[in-house]
Amino acid sequence: MSKTIRLTTAQALVKFLNQQYISIDGKEEPFVEGLFHIYGHGIVLGLGEAMEQKPGHLKSYSGKNEQGMALAAIAFAKQKLRRKIYAVSASSGPGSANMITAAATAYANNLPVLLLPADVWSTRQPDPVLQQFENPLSIGITTNDAFKPVSKYWDKIERPEQLMSALIRGFEVLTSWDNAGPVTISLPQDVEGMAYDYPITFFDKRVHYLDRRPAVERELEEAVRLIQAAQKPVIIVGGGAKYSGAQEVLKVMADDYHIPLVMTHAGQSTLKSDYRYNLGGTGVLGTSAANKAVMQADLIIGVGTHYSDFLTASKTIYDFARAKFININVNRYQAYKFDALQIVADAKTALTQLHVLLAGYETAWGDDIFKWKYEWQLERERLGKLHFTKTFFEPEIAGHFSHDYLKKYSEILGTALTQTEVFLTINDFVDDKATIVTAAGSLPAEFQRLWWSKSENTNHLEYGYSTMGYEIAASLGVKLANPEAESYALVGDGSFLMLHSELVTALQYDKKINILLFDNGGFGSINNLQMEHGLISQGTERLTHDNQIMNIDYAAVAVGYGAKTYRIRTLEELKTALEDSKEQRFSTLFDIKVLPKTMSSDNVGSWWNVGYSECSNNLQAQKISDQRAKERKKARPY
Repeated sequence: MSKTIRLTTAQALVKFLNQQYISIDGKEEPFVEGLFHIYGHGIVLGLGEAMEQKPGHLKSYSGKNEQGMALAAIAFAKQKLRRKIYAVSASSGPGSANMITAAATAYANNLPVLLLPADVWSTRQPDPVLQQFENPLSIGITTNDAFKPVSKYWDKIERPEQLMSALIRGFEVLTSWDNAGPVTISLPQDVEGMAYDYPITFFDKRVHYLDRRPAVERELEEAVRLIQAAQKPVIIVGGGAKYSGAQEVLKVMADDYHIPLVMTHAGQSTLKSDYRYNLGGTGVLGTSAANKAVMQADLIIGVGTHYSDFLTASKTIYDFARAKFININVNRYQAYKFDALQIVADAKTALTQLHVLLAGYETAWGDDIFKWKYEWQLERERLGKLHFTKTFFEPEIAGHFSHDYLKKYSEILGTALTQTEVFLTINDFVDDKATIVTAAGSLPAEFQRLWWSKSENTNHLEYGYSTMGYEIAASLGVKLANPEAESYALVGDGSFLMLHSELVTALQYDKKINILLFDNGGFGSINNLQMEHGLISQGTERLTHDNQIMNIDYAAVAVGYGAKTYRIRTLEELKTALEDSKEQRFSTLFDIKVLPKTMSSDNVGSWWNVGYSECSNNLQAQKISDQRAKERKKARPY
């Protein structure tokens, strides 16, 4: 008979987490770094007690908002290339429900995170408990059932012994190449404290091996045939290429066979921007160089991408009449897209196999790709020099605003700064090894088009779900993943107002982050979307009840928390502050006032199929609606 150890469910959980290891390419290390938590009545006496007694190597951080701390955990896993995770726990009811948005973010981005929401009493005594809602359909339905559609694995522990099978199944998902994502294991607050005689063997060291899956001979033969028949292939570098560590083989493929590389949002900084075959981001927010390449390509090789509509310009950017597709992906579902030849394999391994088999091949691109890259660099420099004056400004979004409109904002906010000149100045002044985080609004467009990545894995762009509020929490997660480098959150005023609570967590635990807050007085990218479709500006500018522009002192907010702050209205103030912030020990916030409508604009190949009114009293809106209906017919329907 096997030996046992008597533990509560929560104690067994903590003990198990300490014994999980991951092994990739012969490197073995602990998989679970620690626990983010907000202790409420449903968790503090169970999991809280277990962490107090024997946390082992698990680090412990008390978050300030459940969504925020879960986003920090997700960003940590992303920055660690999915090879380490944090667990996240919260009290039952509204505390746990706050993590649902974060679970969806992890799901959309295939990022592993272990969510441990507390739940109501399994014994149903008392009933209803504090913060329990009652569903007439079934007394067994609780808040945590809402996690089911946004979890890769979901379970509820209603008896202590159920923990064993749930954790083993959950860690299969967390450590998966092809199915990584959020795992939710609900912990009823009474079960957390229940004791059970667990087999000691359950707590043996477990090593989860991530073995690289090679492409099979059939896949390789067909891929070689398609590539050798192509004159102008393009490789799309997705997040899967970054997680696989395929940087070097991508460069070898490009160098030897003259194949241009274009980046998805998640693939950004897989390679440095100065690499000659790296044409930058592609799609709706892409560079003209990258988009010209994919528009002329007769073969698209997608490496670790799921082809979002912003990447494909809503399925209009490729020449579907002649272009063929090869998809290299560990996930068979993703590999099937666009009727591609599916190579269901690890990106690094499959590309290495293909490189050997393609010896002697060369594309017909000639010098076009280098010319396009140079042309885009000139355009990037031009955008960095755009500056507003009281007498003149060259609009980037022609026809959607007047000089008087900008002048009014300039007078209220006390600034003449444009978003592009601020963005590119930041790019010039931050350290090469610094990691830059963004997620929502117009700033992801600047990243996809304009950011010059000086080191690998330093552009942390969450655009799988584009979660507003991700940026500041994520910068904390990035700092925990890479404590030696500076971590910057580039965030709009809209996202800042939605969620900035983990700035306090960063200050509490002495984890320095830097918040670069672009205040343009509203939801700028959505305001553009309104006006581009013939609508008036309504509900997207930060105006008072009597239609006055609000001028919020965000620096004062951060001062109250204890951060070092800078109020930025000129480029010289920005440059001085960026240098000074590098010497600061504590977290910083830059309150940067920028003029609306001064972000970079759409360029060649960018079209987004977005919902619009097909029946409007607004003649301009109806005209644009008719135009878009024609454009939709050009898109591939599947």
